[in-house]
Amino acid sequence: MIIEQTIRERLASAFEPQYLEVVNESHQHSVPPNSETHFKVVLVSDSFDGCRKVARHQQVYQTLAQELAGPVHALALHTYTLPEWEARGAAPASPDCLGGSKQEQQDV
Repeated sequence: MIIEQTIRERLASAFEPQYLEVVNESHQHSVPPNSETHFKVVLVSDSFDGCRKVARHQQVYQTLAQELAGPVHALALHTYTLPEWEARGAAPASPDCLGGSKQEQQDV
């Protein structure tokens, strides 16, 4: 839970979000138990006003550069302004992982 907490703290500090959700989805992937490699981030911030999706993601990648260069393998980003979030109401669900050994299990 150390990496998850670090992600949460860095994003909270950088973006002063109205809403922040960091979900460790590593258990849904072909990784050892208790891994912290795959995360879903839902981030609602005024920092995204006037920014396109790519620019928002670039801001998050820059903030989490150290984690992405090391232990974090995948980061699902859902970035919104407050009006976008209020209109949407929720982030999309993450798809099931079919990579690595999980795909092999389905093929059997």
